[in-house]
Amino acid sequence: MRRSGKQRKAELQLKRAVKRGDIAPPEAQPRRKNFRRPPKLGHSLDARLLADDASRAARKLQSQFVKLDPGFLETTKHLAATLPLTRPISADACLLSIDHAQSGSDLISDQLSVPRRPKWKYTMSKDDVDANEQGYFRRWMTQTDAIVERWHNQNNQSAPSGTDLGSAGPSDPDTAVQDKMPCPPTHFERNLEVWRQLWRVTEISQILLCLLDSRCPPLHFPSSLESYLASRKAKVILVLTKVDIAGPERAEAWTAYLQKQHPGLPIVQVEAYQQKMGEQGRPVYESHLPLPFRERLVNVMRQVHEEMLTPPERVRSDEAKLKRWNPPVKREIDWHGLLHAHGKKVGSVIGGAAMPKGKGREDTVGDVQEPEQEGSDKEEALEWQEPEFLTVGLIGQPNVGKSSLLNALFGIHKVRASRTPGKTKHFQTLFWTPDVRLVDCPGLVMPAFTPMDTQVLSGILPISRVSAIPFCIYQIGQLLPLEIILGLTHPSANSAPVEDKRTWRDGKQPSLKDKKTHWTATEIMTAYANKKGWVTAKAGRPDIHRAGNAILRLVAEGKIAWAFWPPGTDLTAVGSSGGNGIWLTRDANHHSQELDEDDEEGSCDETDEVDSTDEVSDEGGDEDGNLTGEEEHQNAELKSVAVGRFGVLAIDD
Repeated sequence: MRRSGKQRKAELQLKRAVKRGDIAPPEAQPRRKNFRRPPKLGHSLDARLLADDASRAARKLQSQFVKLDPGFLETTKHLAATLPLTRPISADACLLSIDHAQSGSDLISDQLSVPRRPKWKYTMSKDDVDANEQGYFRRWMTQTDAIVERWHNQNNQSAPSGTDLGSAGPSDPDTAVQDKMPCPPTHFERNLEVWRQLWRVTEISQILLCLLDSRCPPLHFPSSLESYLASRKAKVILVLTKVDIAGPERAEAWTAYLQKQHPGLPIVQVEAYQQKMGEQGRPVYESHLPLPFRERLVNVMRQVHEEMLTPPERVRSDEAKLKRWNPPVKREIDWHGLLHAHGKKVGSVIGGAAMPKGKGREDTVGDVQEPEQEGSDKEEALEWQEPEFLTVGLIGQPNVGKSSLLNALFGIHKVRASRTPGKTKHFQTLFWTPDVRLVDCPGLVMPAFTPMDTQVLSGILPISRVSAIPFCIYQIGQLLPLEIILGLTHPSANSAPVEDKRTWRDGKQPSLKDKKTHWTATEIMTAYANKKGWVTAKAGRPDIHRAGNAILRLVAEGKIAWAFWPPGTDLTAVGSSGGNGIWLTRDANHHSQELDEDDEEGSCDETDEVDSTDEVSDEGGDEDGNLTGEEEHQNAELKSVAVGRFGVLAIDD
């Protein structure tokens, strides 16, 4: 049973009184046995057990990341309140530099890799395969952690000696002065079960669509993912998503840049939403893929399919192999029907994720890396059978738009899509047409030397898992003029000016306009909390934690439009000037209306959890009753229903 704030306060006061010795300790009550409430009317116990199993399975597929050091959190919190933001923002800030995307040395960068499924045999039991994969994954984790730690220490060597980033607390601000933020760590997926989802999708897929956010594509295609896909036998197509946000000019610039960096890989652009006017004139977005984008995607898939029907050079050079060779994909595909597919049957769920096999293949025994094979030259004694359909897998990092693209291709809402990253927990297999099926893979944070703040900016990490909020606000404030975008008033303007009682000669008294206002990350969060009226319940101070959480959510969800230009872009040719950073000002008025209307609702996904922390006891929180982002996420898993602040006042019609 959930206790109210008054009950928790009374329990805390009783505990302190017992500790002081003012009252005798209460008698210990016997522990109650676990009591399961009877099922509701119309709900059977079996249905509840199935729901519990589904809940446990979802927790099993929950992404895991490393926990930040407390010393790093305290140091960055202090620096966010003291270091002023650079204003105006340099024009070069809108260029995605190599250091911003991959700030590790070439020697270390080549060592980062995506975990590969170890070899297995058909004769191995499930427990043997599981133990083999867990042992390999533990070794991979140890090696990757060592590489990342070496990279982190290398970047922090230039930090002042007065700041100890590895200590339990920050150094004394009076004795140690630091004029720059320390280098943050990087995050990558640490849950084996999530990596197994990627293994399954790459095993059964014949064509892989690797989705990249067109606002910063290199961040979503690190060298570790590139080398992993190169080792697969499936053909890879790079898909630039969110073109409607980045704009056609940036999308074309990134397409040309990727073609130079990755020659031979086809690149196609898509957008998955269209805007319509809803009730009260508010914009509503629904899944839709315009016909030109659909045609480009289908044509690229058709070209790749034709390449897979052509024997490779090593087979064409040997006449005997050429006679035995068979294509690894279905020969005949109705591409016209794929382009104009619609109806209720589109996007239907199919059973079983195994790839169609040749006859007699179940009887094969031997070392196997994956179930698929490129051709029949390794299966001379087996009767080959053509696959029943073409399998296309969608992979990428969280929040790049995999599920949204699926819904846009189908024309109806078939898979769960959200602006919050990590909604897809396990891969889903659905039919596009009777000839083609699509496999949606959960998003994985790939190993790369990408700073944590850049991962938050691009929406890779869920905001509820971010504990270094002041640090992220500072780094994003160096790229975006947040005080202008949000229409903030400096906190110093709300305080009454101090009367100057000094005597000045005529014309010598300094003007108040001469004082230039400097913004810090903490002042931006304070100003936004004052604008929204958010205060802590205990001390009545501006709730900067909730304000910072809401600002990060606005940036990650695209409500604040931003995008990078490729490295080496001539800014004068594209008409980009300094001062705005990566902010897209072409839709400034439209986005400002969205911020005024939707930021309150958008933050309700998890800011309601921040409100509830005001009632938590002092154990585990700060002096205002706020929790860190990671503690907030742990408490969020215990809640079954999220109710808004004024939700209890609603009256049913």
